Amino acid sequence: MHLGLWGIPHLAEPAQTCVTELVSNVIRHVGELTPTTLTVSMNGTFLRLEVQDPDTRALPTLLAAGPDAEGGRGMALVDAAADRWGVILRADSKVTWCELATGLTAADGHVGHPGVTRAEALLGLYGSVRHPAGTPRTRLTVATAQESVIAVITDLLLWLRAHGCDVDEALDRAQGHLDVVT
Repeated sequence: MHLGLWGIPHLAEPAQTCVTELVSNVIRHVGELTPTTLTVSMNGTFLRLEVQDPDTRALPTLLAAGPDAEGGRGMALVDAAADRWGVILRADSKVTWCELATGLTAADGHVGHPGVTRAEALLGLYGSVRHPAGTPRTRLTVATAQESVIAVITDLLLWLRAHGCDVDEALDRAQGHLDVVT
């Protein structure tokens, strides 16, 4: 997961634990070849992890497994690692989710970094949807913002190429800067 890009690299280990346990539950209780979808997103100042599978009967349960039990600790691990978790039942599937507090202070879940502020100003010029404090970020608005980011990057790369610069070198240098910042 690219949690460093979101300013929350400290959540990598608990997020990996939660994903491992949620997916393991599907494999163990529904079946190895079950189609499963993992969604990772920000929900305000929480990292949200969702695992969707087609079986509405096999619901995750928080058990008190004994010391000699071979299983039954998965949701206890999720409960310990996450700040909250639950299940959403749909007509043809279920979504088991958990959320981890990020420690970010901004209501929109952004990192208070000057680069993020500059990027938002630039995206505003490209017509990206802005998220005033307290407004929910939907997948549609996030997808729109992502398309704006791609348009900005493409235009900047075209500008570099038009001025005789090596685009690959610029991307490598940008990656190096990003690695330092995150």
